[in-house]
Amino acid sequence: MGEYRNPFTPTFGMVPPFMAGRTYIIDDILRALDHGPGDPNLSTIFIGARGTGKTTLLSYLSSEAASHGWIAVSVAAAPGMLEDIYERTKEAAAEFVDQSDSPKLKGISVAQLFGAEWETPVREPENWRTRMNRLFKSLEKYDIGLLITIDEIRVTLDEMIAFASTYQLFVREGKRVGLLMAGLPQQVSALLRDESVSFLRRCVQHHLDSIANQEVADALRRTIESEGRTVETPELQRMVEAIGGFPFMMQLVGYRVWDQSPCEQEISENDVERGIELACSDMEQRVLAPTYRELSEQDVQFLKAMLPDGAGVSSISSVAKRMGVSSNYASKYRARLIEQGVIGERGRGRIGFDMPFFREYVEKMREA
Repeated sequence: MGEYRNPFTPTFGMVPPFMAGRTYIIDDILRALDHGPGDPNLSTIFIGARGTGKTTLLSYLSSEAASHGWIAVSVAAAPGMLEDIYERTKEAAAEFVDQSDSPKLKGISVAQLFGAEWETPVREPENWRTRMNRLFKSLEKYDIGLLITIDEIRVTLDEMIAFASTYQLFVREGKRVGLLMAGLPQQVSALLRDESVSFLRRCVQHHLDSIANQEVADALRRTIESEGRTVETPELQRMVEAIGGFPFMMQLVGYRVWDQSPCEQEISENDVERGIELACSDMEQRVLAPTYRELSEQDVQFLKAMLPDGAGVSSISSVAKRMGVSSNYASKYRARLIEQGVIGERGRGRIGFDMPFFREYVEKMREA
């Protein structure tokens, strides 16, 4: 028999065959599309570290929008973002939008060997908001909404601020428009601190953390069986333990395990062990190492000072003592690391590692 097709998708943003977890978030957004203007979930921000499934969630919701009477436009927060939103909207709504800017035939002269004269409608220069309003007007005739998704938001992009300010006006004017944004914790925090777009603080915010093991196990089994293969419960549980509730790790482990014996119907214990080993290496190179490189020297010292507490909870006072600094000084780095999604609060004055596998990676780097 030939190879079974690998259904796992360890590529950022690719929608897997079966989504693990996030059910209540998805339900809230899809209900908001049905409800239309006025539903708070139409303006939502997804916040999380790398690999927590932000981009995949945006992609999934974009693909679902059409069945709820919306067209979806997906862009990244990068230079040219505003023009990209306009062009992608025009492209997605081509059958509804009046293309009146197209050149029109003015006249034909037989004497000039069928020479043709064309005239193009002359318009005064229009800003982005005016052009978007024209598209909204065309879509309103068909009761079609526009869902805009923006990935990797960052406050340093001037167009991000300009867009957010104008989007607020679209909402106030009752436009059938929705906005889903996603970003790293520190970038979202910086954007929300910007006074010129303070209304974004009223957006619904979802902090994407780990997924329950039972949901991971269910999605894994369904994905494996969807392509005709099988896995016994002990092997499945070993995969779940290695995944640690991390969405991207689920796709890495599934992909690597599958590829060990792609012609065999049953996934074996050896397939699982070797696949997990390879997936862990992928995770380190693609998620953990880039996150570590973004940390300052003092950020790293703070994390290393948490290591003696094992996988448990650390107190700010004990971390500060190990760093040889005051608690107030250490708290500055605590706040930075929380914003980056690396650690999280565990009660007053207490913190723990939030990003899966990062504690082990910091320990490895300390010993290197």
